[in-house]
Amino acid sequence: MRIGRAILFWVAVVIALFVVELAELTHLFTLPVQSAFANFISFVFALVFTTILALIGALFLGLYISQRLQGSTSFTPFELEMLKMRSEIGELREELRRAGIPPPARSDPPPAGPPKEGGGP
Repeated sequence: MRIGRAILFWVAVVIALFVVELAELTHLFTLPVQSAFANFISFVFALVFTTILALIGALFLGLYISQRLQGSTSFTPFELEMLKMRSEIGELREELRRAGIPPPARSDPPPAGPPKEGGGP
C-alpha cells in the first residue's frame, strides 16, 4: 500500500503542531501571548487573519465534499443518450457489413494549418 504525498504532508503538519504543544507544556519555550493581547491592533489583525483562513478552508472543504457527493453518481441523461446513439451506430455499421455494403467514408475535417500565401484556398 502506497501513502500519498498529501497524507504525508498533513501527518507532518500534525506532528509539528504536536511538538510545538509539547514544547509549550514543558516550558521549553513560551509564546508571548500576553503581548498579543496587550497590543489591540495585533490582536485584531490575528483575529481577522485567522477568520479569513477559516473561511477559505471551509470553502475548500465544502467544494471537496460536494464534488465527492456528486461525483459518485452515474452518467448524466445527455451522456446516456450519447452512449445509446453510439451503440445504435455500431449496430447499423454491423448490419451494413453483413449486407455487404461498405460503410460510408468518414468525412473528417481537413487538418488546420497555417494559411497559404497568395490568399487562395
